[in-house]
Amino acid sequence: QVQLVESGGGLVQAGGSLRLSCAASGSIFSSDIMGWYRQVLGKQRELVASITSAGSTTYADSVKGRFTVSRDNAKNTVYLQMSSLEPEDTAVYYCNLDRRRFGIMNNYWGQGTQVSVSS
Repeated sequence: QVQLVESGGGLVQAGGSLRLSCAASGSIFSSDIMGWYRQVLGKQRELVASITSAGSTTYADSVKGRFTVSRDNAKNTVYLQMSSLEPEDTAVYYCNLDRRRFGIMNNYWGQGTQVSVSS
């Protein structure tokens, strides 16, 4: 079983920065993709950024150039460095681990951390 524990959310002014961390425990495989999603109340959860163990990244268009996802495989930890934050970035941010092994797909989620950006 995988557990994901996030930290680093909070309140910041527009233009500021925050860094989110997510530590994974349990059996983590090199094929696991880790990343971050966010959700605003009443809207669908959306992908923010993801990263493979080899360092290949994917970003939502809305955060390209402002957010950076990174991963420490030795610590089973994924980070999201958020810069030039905008009020539109306000959301609950969820850590995600996407596992696809032997034809079976599993998604694991953290508890979520609130990020609020004031104008």
